[in-house]
Amino acid sequence: MNEKVGLLAGAVWTALSENGTMTAKELKKAAKLKSDKELYLAMGWLLREDKLTVTEAEKEISLSLK
Repeated sequence: MNEKVGLLAGAVWTALSENGTMTAKELKKAAKLKSDKELYLAMGWLLREDKLTVTEAEKEISLSLK
């Protein structure tokens, strides 16, 4: 499971690196994730490594790399 989550986190990191700040919905599509669960697992990994910034505006979260 750790390997799969690491791959998901890598896909999210790559998408954010190439596109800059994105909403969760945009990021899920750009990283080609299949479910919200995959997005949340990847976000958790990157947050734990202190590589991700999450902001909320008008009930929508935006993510960016630190």
